[in-house]
Formats: sequence, C-alpha cells, structure tokens
Amino acid sequence: MNQEKRRVVITGMGTINPLGHDVATTWRQTAVGQSGIGPITQFDAREYKTQFAGEVKEFDPTELFGRKEARRMDRVTQFALAAAGQALADAQLPVSDANRQRIGVMMGSGMGIMQPIIESQGVLQERGAGRVSPFFVPMMLADTPAALISIQFGLCGPNLALFTACASGNNALGEAARQVQYGVADVMLAGGSEACILPLAMAGFGVMGAISTRNDAPMGASRPFDMTRDGFVVSEGSAVLVLEALDHALARGAAIYGELAGYGTSADAYHISMPAEDGAGAAQAMRLALADAGLQPAAVDYINAHGTSTPLNDKSETAAIKQVFGDAAYTVPVSSTKSIHGHLLGATGALEAILCLQALREGLIPPTINYQTPDPDCDLDYVPNQARTADLQVAMSNTFGLGGHNATLVFRRWSA
Repeated sequence: MNQEKRRVVITGMGTINPLGHDVATTWRQTAVGQSGIGPITQFDAREYKTQFAGEVKEFDPTELFGRKEARRMDRVTQFALAAAGQALADAQLPVSDANRQRIGVMMGSGMGIMQPIIESQGVLQERGAGRVSPFFVPMMLADTPAALISIQFGLCGPNLALFTACASGNNALGEAARQVQYGVADVMLAGGSEACILPLAMAGFGVMGAISTRNDAPMGASRPFDMTRDGFVVSEGSAVLVLEALDHALARGAAIYGELAGYGTSADAYHISMPAEDGAGAAQAMRLALADAGLQPAAVDYINAHGTSTPLNDKSETAAIKQVFGDAAYTVPVSSTKSIHGHLLGATGALEAILCLQALREGLIPPTINYQTPDPDCDLDYVPNQARTADLQVAMSNTFGLGGHNATLVFRRWSA
C-alpha cells in the first residue's frame, strides 16, 4: 500500500478486571500497587497445586444483560460486552446509519471460550446427545465476543477475532489500528477478553509448572524479575479501547487519551512453550514497533514489560530489551503491572495498553510490586514496589505468547 497512513488515537477505554470494574478504579489500584490476587472462589481448589488467581469480584451479569441473555453468554463474552460498552460510552461516539459501516470490532483471546465445552461434554456423556443445549455452539465459538459486540451496538464494519495466546490483546490492537490507518474503518473497538479460572485450565497450567504455587501468600506470588519468581498468576477480565482516525476524532471534537504510534509483531520460530533465551523474536517486535512509530529507542520513556514472573520469560525479555536499547537499557524504567493484576492472558495486552495511556497522562510509572531479591540475569530498572513520577512522552508495551508470538505497541502522549 502506498497511500499515506492515517494517525490512530484512543478516544475511549473500558475494562473489567481483578482490580476493578472501570478504568478509574483500575488505575487507582495500580498506581498504589494494590494487588488484585486472592484465593479462588469459583470452585473448590483445595486439591490443586495452585489455589489462587486474579478473579473479577462482585460481577453480576444479570444487572447488565438481564437473566435470560446472561445465561446465553459465557463469562468471556460477558466481560467483553461490559468493557466494550464502557469504552463506547467513554468515547461519546453516537452510532447511527450514517457511520455504523465505518465502525468495526477486533477482539483477542488466549484460551477462548472453555466453560460451555466442558459443561456440554458432561451433559453429552451423562444425559445423551439430545440434551445438549441449542445455545452450546454460539456460546462456545471463539468469535462470539466480537460478534455480540457488533450486534449489541450495531457496528457493521470489519468484525474479527484474533488468537495469538498471550500476545492476543496487543495483536488485536495493532491489527485494528491497521484497519484505521489504511482507511478500511474510521473507528475500531479492539481489545481482549479472558475467563479461564476453571478446574481444567488451572490443572493444565499446574502440571506445566507455569504458575506460581505460593498458596500461603497469593498477593505476593507474582514477582516479575525477582530471583525467587516461580510462575505467573492466572487472571480474568476484559479491556477494550476505541481506536479512531485522528482526523475523524478531531472533526467530532473527541477527547483523546493518546496515540497508538507504533506496532510490531514477530515469531520466535523456536518452541511451543518456551521463549528463545536470547529474546531475538521479542527484540524484533520491539524494533518493528519503533520503526512503525518513526522513533529511535532513546525516545522511549517507559516500558510496560510482559514480565510474567516465570523464570524463562523474564530473563528472555531482559535480554531482548538490552538488544534493542543497548547501554540505554539500564536507564529506561521497566515495570510489570502483572505483579498487581496478574496475567489476563489474551486480555492482558489491552489492559496494559490502558495502563500505559494512563501513565502517560498522569506522568506516573506503575511499580513492579513484590520485588525483593535481584536476579543477576534481570538487572534493569524495574521500578520496584513504588510508583515513580516522571515526564513521560512515549511508552512501549510488550506481550509475548506461547508458540513464540510477539507483539509490541508504542504509545505517544497526546497534547492538543
């Protein structure tokens, strides 16, 4: 394509996550380093290796959708619709016949929609084929969150679902931005949704050895870049952002949170469950995002790390940052907010995008909490335990997923 790309800005944000049911609460909890992790309440986890997670608390879908409709939607879809509704309302963007064909949706997920499959398999085995719910298939399809957002709000533009494991949120935002940049749409609702605090998923992650087993101290379990880290913490929720062409946003007088200035994505081509130790694929995604933004590494004021609190990921990401930033890697602040909200898997990139935008607006770098013991292999400035004020103009956000998926976003502070 040789046409000039349109600039893409964020004009609306919404989220449901373990820290809160809206952006303001989520940012407030993040800024003070208040963990959202606690014992699992959704099932009896006493016999599991890991008995804690980042649950969304006090979420009543019947209040939002009514009892009948709520029963026809999985928790993944409920979260997605709730966050999308917040984001669209926040953007103050009326939808009408005049613009609905120019507004689209792009949603990501890591695990997809598991619960209806698990439940319906049980019904099939115990009660027979005729007793499987007629709502089973539309409930479990991985594109259902994107589809129902489109239906709920009458959005007739591009409607897509994307699945790149834990990179899904960033990939969804980046690919949605492309739709706007090249004129396919004027506005895209984009983000991710996840709800897999389920016995099967927790058992699977447990036998992989991927998740922390600090059952005696759940709030201290996610400790990215710390020598004593022992795995990530599974969380759930959704985050959705309204991406809009700058000219379109200015024409309607929209409030602008920031600019999505750069996007890069790559593959490790290395291993299905381990990152490349040298971080080459992650470094490539970061370089591509900077090039897309037209920026040099020195322009980056803050990096929101993938920082999962797994031994391999944190070491690999540190190596990747050093490749891209050279000696300056030791001066750019790097933090992992997963230490606070846990790992929302396919939704985590979208949530962290919101936190990056808030950091740019407020001039406040979120902390990496639970950081106590330095690791010689992870020797950067991880903003330990306390938020830090700073003059922030550019933030980078990394997400990396099982299978070697890498996706990096670069955000620029907006000033009219």
